[in-house]
Amino acid sequence: MVLYEVYERDETRINREREGIRELAATNKVQIIPPTAHPIPPSAVSQTAVEVVKTLTRAGHQAYLVGGCVRDLLLGRQPKDFDVATEAPPERVRELFRRCRLIGRRFRLAHVRIGRDVIDVATFRAAPGPSDGSDHDGARRSVTEAGQIMRDNVYGTIETDSLRRDFSINALFYDPIEETVIDYVDGFRHLERRELVSIGNPFERFREDPVRMLRAIRFSESLGLSTPDDIRDTISELGNLLHHVPPARMFDEVLKLFHSGHAQEILAKLRSFGLFRFLFPFTEESFVDDTVSLAELGSRNTDQRITDGKPVIPAFLFACMLWEPMRADIDKLVEKRVPYRKALVTAMDDILRDQSQYVSIPKRIGFVVKDIWLLQDRLEYRSHRSVTAALSHKRFRAAYDFLLLRAEAHEVARELADWWTRIQEVEHHDQNKMIKAINIRPRNTRNEKNMRNGRNGKNSRRRRKRVRAA
Repeated sequence: MVLYEVYERDETRINREREGIRELAATNKVQIIPPTAHPIPPSAVSQTAVEVVKTLTRAGHQAYLVGGCVRDLLLGRQPKDFDVATEAPPERVRELFRRCRLIGRRFRLAHVRIGRDVIDVATFRAAPGPSDGSDHDGARRSVTEAGQIMRDNVYGTIETDSLRRDFSINALFYDPIEETVIDYVDGFRHLERRELVSIGNPFERFREDPVRMLRAIRFSESLGLSTPDDIRDTISELGNLLHHVPPARMFDEVLKLFHSGHAQEILAKLRSFGLFRFLFPFTEESFVDDTVSLAELGSRNTDQRITDGKPVIPAFLFACMLWEPMRADIDKLVEKRVPYRKALVTAMDDILRDQSQYVSIPKRIGFVVKDIWLLQDRLEYRSHRSVTAALSHKRFRAAYDFLLLRAEAHEVARELADWWTRIQEVEHHDQNKMIKAINIRPRNTRNEKNMRNGRNGKNSRRRRKRVRAA
């Protein structure tokens, strides 16, 4: 009986809050777009996300779908994930869902798992402000002297939450119960006009979170949005703030940039704004004018695979981005008479370690990058044994695709790439004939081969002395 009374009071309060939003709409402070005026079909909305919203609503808390999922639904795209915003604090969300865990220190979130789906549930946050050291239900806000928000767990209302987001197109709320879109920042109109508009002064918003500059470029290219001059000028001015973003967070943003299906355009835009050097400084140094780099070819290849519905892996992206600076390091080491094999291993380790200072590369991905690079020698310098080993290697397909890009960049002969294409297409007995017909050639001149194997000058004499001593 008591629970029923609480439920009745909560339902009354939710209805009153919805009525309050309608009253705001009457004063033009908020727009409520009815189902007849927007293109979101209820069938396109994740039923898991709807169930999360309904559970929070039944418990007496406002809850809506928010952000990129609403934007994509309005554009007729299927969102990759669905996010929920609510007035309920994270601890309350955890009480309401059996399979829920709280994550994040910078922004406290609840991960609600229902079946195989995971829904991010965030609490409405207050408008941006300076560090005050105050607590609100255990929440804190921390802002650096440069204006970057390091922690923001001060909670607010749906209105303040919309005003603290980056761009107006990402500040739209969708009520799956009423099937209405709630808009405090004119984002619905901006989306119709294909305009990317910052909420507030872009100079302040990008200082709060420099990653917003990368998002601006991603949204403009992947969604076909026009970028106003104030955003463009601010990006050119504040690019150096990306140095303050943790490398692990940059890894997630790089994947979003280059696995968006518009990597080629995004790469060009990042370079034109001077931001690419803050992501891949060694790759930026390796670019040569009027020459197509492997990074550019790899971006184009990734876009084509996404268009064709083929899978893409982060390791291939990093292999393409870092190949040319890695090769430059090998050349420097070989010039110092370091054996080739040792130079190769050292260069791979060094470039992956140094790059991780800017964009973190998890070890599991680094191992795959190395496999792709190491297999290039087997593919380029064929022998009866190496061909069989390469074909059975678990990274062969990625290494083969990488070889095709190298052939396109004129690093290796097109005939070599064609040979590897043919051997995958023919029957097993024809493969054996092709392998037997290989005209094995030396990897390089005698002196360079000796250098690669460590049989050069001083090392050879020392080895001979040890043999005689034995």
